[in-house]
Amino acid sequence: MRVCVLYSGGKDSNLALLKANEEFEVSCLLSLKPKSEESVLFHYPNVDLVYLQSRALEIPLIAERCGDDEFSGLKALKSGLIRAKSEYGVEGVVSGAIKSVYQATRFQRVCDELNLWCFNPLWLRDEVSILKEIVERDFEVIFTRVAGLDRRFLGRRIDLKVVEELERIKSYVNPAGEGGEFETLVLDMPLFKKKIRILESRVVEGKFDATLIVERAELV
Repeated sequence: MRVCVLYSGGKDSNLALLKANEEFEVSCLLSLKPKSEESVLFHYPNVDLVYLQSRALEIPLIAERCGDDEFSGLKALKSGLIRAKSEYGVEGVVSGAIKSVYQATRFQRVCDELNLWCFNPLWLRDEVSILKEIVERDFEVIFTRVAGLDRRFLGRRIDLKVVEELERIKSYVNPAGEGGEFETLVLDMPLFKKKIRILESRVVEGKFDATLIVERAELV
């Protein structure tokens, strides 16, 4: 089966991609680019780096811009999936959704409208087990935004020590960032033919959050 992977460039969409690749033919990636971090459906920080990740993966990328509201996001999602069906003949869609019923049900509705099968390989998995799998499978993942998580995590790589720290505070912080506590960027993973190296970056501080903005990066 040919599938399209909903791709944000973060840990969950990359792990979902890896799992999908083990069972299906991944024909393309679909990235939705919202106006700001206020998007109700999609990730925002460093979203333009999906172009580099697509090149690293050697998988074609479809990118659709959208507003931050639900209507605009779903309209762009539908438009992108129509393109994926037309240009790459996809029959299914893969997402990295874990426990967000809000997100999953809306994605499913769009898939139903387009007669596409929807596959969520991480659905309802324990969040800590997802982080451990990412480390065990040699992902290089860094925190690019923290909101509700200590700012000392910003820019750090997710390793076993970080997983243990997140596990200790899971009573008030979702270890996978499902509550918006953090967002991530994958610099390398098993399917990358090249890895991403950050050349220039800056930190934007907010009252309740902080974001690592990658200014320049390259494939090595």
